[in-house]
Amino acid sequence: MSAAAPFFRLVLDTNTVLALWHFADPALAALAEVVAAGGATLASREDALAELDDVLARDRFGLDAAARARFLADYRARLTACPAPASVGAYELPSCSDRDDQKFLEIARDVGASHLLTRDKALLRLNRHRLLRERFRIVTPERFAAELATGGNVAPAR
Repeated sequence: MSAAAPFFRLVLDTNTVLALWHFADPALAALAEVVAAGGATLASREDALAELDDVLARDRFGLDAAARARFLADYRARLTACPAPASVGAYELPSCSDRDDQKFLEIARDVGASHLLTRDKALLRLNRHRLLRERFRIVTPERFAAELATGGNVAPAR
């Protein structure tokens, strides 16, 4: 990675984590490469990791307890931990129509993320919200990866 390459602080929702590391989605190869090369840090917190564990426990993923533990340990090793939600001095956030996804907005806020990567329509609708547009972008992982691959506009909102 060149010295002039941008650096990203990313928050990935549960489905993006699965697409990258469980399904190894080829459309996200550029994103996986940036993370592997150290061009991005990933941030999460315990409630988001608990959601990921709950999803991985579903029969359709075919993972036993040991495989889930390995997956979570591998993902945790890539992460910067985010503390519990900030309450004092943190900027206001819009409310996501899916309350289960509010945590991803909070994590992005609390770690100073450049991007929140999601396929969730409720989160994506908030990308241009006045409270967020100057702080971080909310885009699909496919769009982010495509922008990385083509040198498009991956710049953070700031």
